[in-house]
Amino acid sequence: MDAKELQARVASGVLIGDGAMGTQIYDAGVAYEHCFDELCLSRPSLIHETHRRYLAAGAQVIQTNSFGANAIRLAEHELEGQLEDIARKSVVLARDVADSQPGTLVAGSVGPTGSIMAPIGKLKPQEAEDAFRPQVAALAAEGVDFLLLETFMDLREIEAALRACAAEAPGLAVAASMSFTDEGKTIYGYKPEGVARALSDQGAAIVGANCSVGPASLMDVLERMVKRVPGLTYMVQPNAGLPTYHGGRYIYVSSPEYMASYASDFVDLGVGFVGGCCGTGPEHVAEIAANITGRVPQPPAVGSLDIEVYEADEIAQTTSLVASGVQEKLDAGEFVVSVEIDPPKGIDATKLIHGAAQCRLAGVDAINIADSPLARARMSALSLANLIRAQVDIEIILHMSCRDRNLLGLQSEMMGAYAMGIRNILGVTGDPPSIGDYPHATGVFDVDAIGLTSLLARLNEGVDLAGKKLKYRTNFHLGVAVNPTTPDLETEFRRFQQKVDAGAQFAMTQPLFELEPMERFLEKCKPTIPILAGILPLRNYKHARFMHNEVPDITIPESFRERMLEAGPDGPQEGVAIAREFFEQIRPMCQGIYLMPPFDRFEMAVDIVDGLIEPT
Repeated sequence: MDAKELQARVASGVLIGDGAMGTQIYDAGVAYEHCFDELCLSRPSLIHETHRRYLAAGAQVIQTNSFGANAIRLAEHELEGQLEDIARKSVVLARDVADSQPGTLVAGSVGPTGSIMAPIGKLKPQEAEDAFRPQVAALAAEGVDFLLLETFMDLREIEAALRACAAEAPGLAVAASMSFTDEGKTIYGYKPEGVARALSDQGAAIVGANCSVGPASLMDVLERMVKRVPGLTYMVQPNAGLPTYHGGRYIYVSSPEYMASYASDFVDLGVGFVGGCCGTGPEHVAEIAANITGRVPQPPAVGSLDIEVYEADEIAQTTSLVASGVQEKLDAGEFVVSVEIDPPKGIDATKLIHGAAQCRLAGVDAINIADSPLARARMSALSLANLIRAQVDIEIILHMSCRDRNLLGLQSEMMGAYAMGIRNILGVTGDPPSIGDYPHATGVFDVDAIGLTSLLARLNEGVDLAGKKLKYRTNFHLGVAVNPTTPDLETEFRRFQQKVDAGAQFAMTQPLFELEPMERFLEKCKPTIPILAGILPLRNYKHARFMHNEVPDITIPESFRERMLEAGPDGPQEGVAIAREFFEQIRPMCQGIYLMPPFDRFEMAVDIVDGLIEPT
């Protein structure tokens, strides 16, 4: 079926889609962690019966169980080698049901890769297209009536999927649908009318919205599409409201009658393909079919809709563009000194606040706060930052790890940090949970440090992940970590340059005990941003021995270990002496240092800087 044939079919009478395959699979007791697409091979009767129930309810379009059958998603389950088998079997199961009712269409379902597009993530447009191509080719070869791209959030990714369709299934009709938030935009900030135009321009025969929210919110989205981009063929597949977690299961609350009433409203609006997404079962489809079967979509005349018009393209407004004091000093060529602390493992931060005050009086410029290093459960870095700032007039360099927060959480945390006066951010990928207190915890890692830096650089420009203008912009001073001592220097240097290209404005090294790694780094990378060298004072011989033998990429020179051994009970004083010597040696090579006093021994940091910097 080509695009014109599919559009003509819709124009002759509303197409009724089926409901949520995933919800039915979940209700059958299959955990979300399982690859639902693989069930076409291991439990074909479950998939076949689900299709049969939707057809009996009145669905005129049966979607294949292939939503996640692309190369990237299947690789997460080590099933990429079965991609073609899964995709083809999904069509066989759907076709067997559809052919029992003449006129029923089979739509080849194609969902997103689940990876985040560059530059925030790592997935490049060509890589996304390459991931979709085998799936599209298999679905088309097995004989779907049209392809259905659904639940995409990034316009660049669905455009890659459309290119894959054009390359692997030329002439086959494609319906393309994106997900929108209750604010009427995609999570990446694309507006409904822009989405409709872009998808149509890329060759989609039907365009529209699905998933994420219920029918009320998608009504607003479709109204904007229909009014501002008239003349297209539209589709909608809302969720059955928002889910609630009850009795160990996710329950969607919208009744079949409620969904059916909105289905009728969608047809009144001119939408010609109406189905359901998450939470929508056969009972919903049956009620929808009873309400709209046989109706012909009649798009309203241009200008006849009365909807609220909002414009999100206003120039980004500034809440406060107060600059970072650390940045001002570095820009002026002044040497910067910071002291790193770890948040407490409990709820009492008194000792750390007093330590920050000691450092401030000694002339330290900033306190940099780690974000649960080594994946150990600690007070949040932002909470400690606010406790310190409430009592000590000192700047904070806040570490932000990608381990514990998805993209939504990272952006929300950064908005909150900026509103609370934090201006310096050190973006780090984060240690994996497997090495920490809770090894069975799940790391998020939507992005790494490079992607986080790019995200924050965009916020500084007043744009979101997709480059859409926001109503605010930030003024973060963006830092990144670099490890000159790693054995894989080529990778480290390449990633450092990627961080700079993403918007990094300063870098902090891992702890150094020798000049040679720093010299090699400077020679190789020729950094164009200020570098703060890390210095970790040794506490005693046991500490030095542990660091040298058990901590990756840390080498304590033999002479230092011997000095610590000879110092005996005077180890802290000797550790300070070594750190002071190294401070003076490395100072000409960098624009600042940051000290990492072990075990919250702030007095060691104070003793190191005594006489080397100006006290307050």
